[in-house]
Order: sequence, then C-alpha cells, then structure tokens
Amino acid sequence: MKNSIPLKLFALIGLAVFMFNSCAAIRTAPFDQYSYQKAVEIKVDASRLMDKAITPYQDHSQEIADLFVDVEKITVYEKDKPNNGISYQMWKLLSDDDKNLLAGFFKNWKEKGKFSQVFLKESKNQVVEAMDILIQYEGKKDKKSENSLMNIILDNQ
Repeated sequence: MKNSIPLKLFALIGLAVFMFNSCAAIRTAPFDQYSYQKAVEIKVDASRLMDKAITPYQDHSQEIADLFVDVEKITVYEKDKPNNGISYQMWKLLSDDDKNLLAGFFKNWKEKGKFSQVFLKESKNQVVEAMDILIQYEGKKDKKSENSLMNIILDNQ
C-alpha cells in the first residue's frame, strides 16, 4: 500500500505538469495558413512596389492604395484571432505611417515624390527584414521568432 502513494503522487504531478504546459501553449495562436499566406503575399507585393520608389509616387498611387487595403484586411483579421496579440501588434506597426516600416516608407515616398537608389535600398531592407521575421513567426510560432518579433515591436514604440 505504501508504494501506491508515491505512484499516485507521481501521476498527479505528471498530470499537473502536462496541464500547465498545455495551457502555456494555448497563449500563442496556432499556425494559421491564411495569416502565413497573406503575410507572404503582402511582403512580395510591397517589395515590388518599393522597387518602384525611384519613380514618382503618383505613378503608383492606385497600386499602393490596393496594397494597404490588403494590409488593413489582415490587420482586422489578426485583431480578432484569440491569443494573437503579437501578430496583431506587428501588423499595426507595419500599417502605422508614423513609424519607419511599411506604411512609413510609403508616406515618405509620397512626401518626397521619389527616392534615390541608395535610400531605397536601405529603407527596403529594413521593411523586408521586419516582414521576414513576421513570416517566420507565422510559420513556426516558436520562441525564437516570437522574441525577434517582440524586439521589433518594442524598438518601434
């Protein structure tokens, strides 16, 4: 009879650890194919549009408006997904034209008319890197990509 108490205690502790780990995993939204796919599409579309920033902004204003309709849609989608605060915060950051990421790049292009090749390259690298980290997070949902994404969010607040 004495041997059954440690066995029951061990089983109870094992169950508690399992439940704790299960609850911790729920805090991050699970992989979502739509979120991943839209992030990739927006990155590709944005990158192609950014390459055109050495020409006048007005020549591409409709393409840019279309891009930001897609950004707005994914931002709303991410907002309403449970346990998805990190992705939602990143999309808000990307769509904030007062920041130096996606929307900020296009706002600056509109104000300046066009960019030099050197400025374009540096600005584009910053935006693409941020979007790559978001895509990596959406694909893996691991701690490393989460930390990388949180660093971008915190650095831009």
